[in-house]
Amino acid sequence: MKFNNRLQLIRKEKKLSRAELADMLGISYSTVAKYESGTREPDLDTLEKISIIFNVTTDYLLGKSDKSHLTEVITIESMIEKIAKEFTYADLMFNDLANMTVQQLEEVYQFIKFKRNQKEN
Repeated sequence: MKFNNRLQLIRKEKKLSRAELADMLGISYSTVAKYESGTREPDLDTLEKISIIFNVTTDYLLGKSDKSHLTEVITIESMIEKIAKEFTYADLMFNDLANMTVQQLEEVYQFIKFKRNQKEN
């Protein structure tokens, strides 16, 4: 299965509209439509964002694997520990966020909003 088919399939499985996915990725609706029609492919950064949003591997998105999820099981506790080891609270709140562009902050906001909505549903 090609990227365009996989993207359309998983987007519909997650009940996301093209417009919602476009907002989450910080791209236009027409760009998502072109991805799904196969007339355009995402750059590597966008491909990675798509894999994060849908919690699938990039190999799955590209049709190189039928195994969609990462094999490593990551727990909430292990992620909190990983974040705590790498970043201090001050880094996260004042350095990292303060050094982001408005677009990057919007992407962080949209991703948190998406994950919160996913948890509630």
